[in-house]
Amino acid sequence: MINAREQFKIIMKGVNKIISEEDLMQKLEKSIATDTPLVVKLGLDPSAPDIHLGHAVVLRKIKQIQDLGHRVVIIIGDFTGKIGDPSGKSKTRKQLTNEQVIKNAKSYEQQIFKILDRNKTDIKFNSEWLSKLNFEDVLKLAGKVTVARILERDDFEKRYKNNEPIGLHEFFYPLMQAYDSVQLKADIEMGGTDQTFNILMGRTMQKDYGQESQVALFMPLLEGTDGFQKMSKSLGNYIGIYEDAVSIYQKTMAIPDNLIIKYFELATDIHPDEIEVLKLELKKPKTNPRDVKMRLAKEITTLYCGLLESEAAEEHFRTVFQKNLIPEDIDELILSPDCFTQKSEIDLIKVIVKSGIANSNNEARRLIAQNAVKIDGEKFNNTVMKNPNNSFVIQVGKAKFIKVKSA
Repeated sequence: MINAREQFKIIMKGVNKIISEEDLMQKLEKSIATDTPLVVKLGLDPSAPDIHLGHAVVLRKIKQIQDLGHRVVIIIGDFTGKIGDPSGKSKTRKQLTNEQVIKNAKSYEQQIFKILDRNKTDIKFNSEWLSKLNFEDVLKLAGKVTVARILERDDFEKRYKNNEPIGLHEFFYPLMQAYDSVQLKADIEMGGTDQTFNILMGRTMQKDYGQESQVALFMPLLEGTDGFQKMSKSLGNYIGIYEDAVSIYQKTMAIPDNLIIKYFELATDIHPDEIEVLKLELKKPKTNPRDVKMRLAKEITTLYCGLLESEAAEEHFRTVFQKNLIPEDIDELILSPDCFTQKSEIDLIKVIVKSGIANSNNEARRLIAQNAVKIDGEKFNNTVMKNPNNSFVIQVGKAKFIKVKSA
């Protein structure tokens, strides 16, 4: 087993906050001395089952700890999910139905094994113990915390001061998450910075039950490809872990240079010592940040798509972005009759939508108006094509291509 100091270094890579370093070191030393792996807990609320790199930050850290030989337990909050985590919410969340929770939980369970080792991961649903608590048990649990303590949470405090409603059931969410830690006898609980209150409640609850308090390990939130807002599907600045290799590579290359090191720390499994070398490399006047970013893009793409796919994506990037050439391996679209106007001209809007490059006629029309469309390498700003060749290549932006052929 790797010595405690080396494990500590790997675990601490990219960490935002830990409570506490001393506790973690003691637990690692005890783990080695007794040859007993630590129990590392991560709770997932099954309400948003579509994982991108931002969600994967914590899972990547869990994987690194797992590779050190420790026991990972993923808690699917099928019971707590019926309440919904109120963290950061300005109003009471709509409660999920049992069917929604089960559907989302199964989706999460499938996705986490894109990152974690299935054979070294325990999956538990917290309904296993929470659903068995009777009303007397619930009252005893509620008696372990004061209303004043609960109202210390920023979201509850703001809603209370603004006279916004807070459901009494919402107070139970952090208590139930804390009780999960008691059931597992967790040594470490992982989470994002938005989970601070809930995870610290677990430390308190374990003490009340006579257990050794878990280490609280918080990972920072990851900015998206825009460089300043938290990665989010709704903002369109995300990199999905199930996207194709070309998309993952190109989106990673789009991040600002000032986020290169942060992405290495949070989105890859590279050793901390290597990251220190990369930091020094980026400070050298002759270093082009693009070259370091290309290594980052390849590292991330390899994690989710494999080495061969990442190498192909890198070659595609070199062809399209560095050499400004049209790639050879692009999809083809055979023109159907509805792609033509009554004058036998090609309706370019319909072709772009049929190709999947645009999702709607309005989007296709906007791309043409913005001079984002090229035909065989030449800019084209008309919605129809007269007398086209039997085959031609449509390019939208720098990365989207489709070869169009007549039937």
